[in-house]
Amino acid sequence: MTFNLTILGSGSATPVLDRHTTAQVVTLEGDYFLIDCGEGTQYRLIENHLRPGRLKYIFISHLHGDHYFGLVPFLSSLNLSGRTDDLWLFGPRGLWEIITVQFRYSDTKLNYPLHFQETDPHQPTLLFDHPNVTVETIPLQHRIDCTGFLFREKMRKRKLIADKIPADLPVSFYRHLKDGNDILDDLGQVLYSAEDYTLPAPRPRSYAFCSDTRYNEAMFDQIRGVDLLYHEASFLDDMEALSEKYFHSTARQAALTAVQAEVGRLMIGHFSSRYKTTDEFLVQARSVFPETYLAIEGETTEI
Repeated sequence: MTFNLTILGSGSATPVLDRHTTAQVVTLEGDYFLIDCGEGTQYRLIENHLRPGRLKYIFISHLHGDHYFGLVPFLSSLNLSGRTDDLWLFGPRGLWEIITVQFRYSDTKLNYPLHFQETDPHQPTLLFDHPNVTVETIPLQHRIDCTGFLFREKMRKRKLIADKIPADLPVSFYRHLKDGNDILDDLGQVLYSAEDYTLPAPRPRSYAFCSDTRYNEAMFDQIRGVDLLYHEASFLDDMEALSEKYFHSTARQAALTAVQAEVGRLMIGHFSSRYKTTDEFLVQARSVFPETYLAIEGETTEI
């Protein structure tokens, strides 16, 4: 099953030519989940050959502009393109008011149902239960209410061993075997054992998106052991005091989070425009947590 992450924007609030504001797409078995929607996100989707019309779910972490200023134009463009399918939007208190005010004054009437669910910035909450994944909120520590999002893949079915399946085995038995159930005869004896005819289901994967936040020990238990952690790293060590002042993290602090939470891999982004290059972010983070990677715009990573 496809479960991957595409980076659309890796920069912070002040624009620079080669780094865009925050936006990511999680792709899970054909479904698109957009995380944050900074200015110009709809263009970034098109540039990365991700069809905007296929998006069903949007998650907004907080109401600093670099994380949602692209949302209203994007919703409007979907309307102009003739969308009629439902769209689900999850975000902080106040977001719905912002959207409705802009649409009211522009006399915009959506032709598709837009469902909004407010996030709780104070405690972890099961936000969304999809057939293949659950999404929880991660309370973060920023200057305003802010949440991350934790994607946990659900357990998949066992896999049939094709060359062991008898040719006369009824197709209706396949589902029982993939569910881990033995096929029994009328006397209760095992005819086909799930253990013999299937392989164990792959281990469920997980992805944690931790947007703007200072070093936050409170979230360690919730994200412990995730396969991939995205953590903001706005500053290097030389600006740690500034990072603390604005409730952001350094690359080293992001790496410390990865160590303490025992994650598989770390991806860092949200780089301040004060830095012209990002190489030193990787150096400082890898000195603490070697499995660190930069968020590179346009790149897709398997989770």
